[in-house]
Amino acid sequence: MKFRSLRQNVTASNIANAETPGYKAKKVDFEDALARAVDINDLRKMSTSDPEHFIVGGGSIMNLRADVYDNPDGPTTNDGNTVDLETEMANMQENSILYKAAMELMNKKLGTLKYAASDGGR
Repeated sequence: MKFRSLRQNVTASNIANAETPGYKAKKVDFEDALARAVDINDLRKMSTSDPEHFIVGGGSIMNLRADVYDNPDGPTTNDGNTVDLETEMANMQENSILYKAAMELMNKKLGTLKYAASDGGR
């Protein structure tokens, strides 16, 4: 959720600077960092000596950092601005939906834990 919030802020900044001459649109990428941390592709698979050991990815989830960089995909206008307003608005809407979905999942998970901690409502 922290990364979704960061993406929303970066997108809002891009939208706010849509008419600023020379402004380079920014892009946030945390999916690659997350994939590396959980080692989805088994690129850095750790070997374990016991079948009861947890298999851990190449990086720690707690140390994840999102990459914020100039977006190389944006078209450049005559004044050097690279913000595509329609794309940024679509990205903001998509990110907002995904943030709300993540919030709902977190609330459901916490509700389940709260229910379990209260001994099933007894």
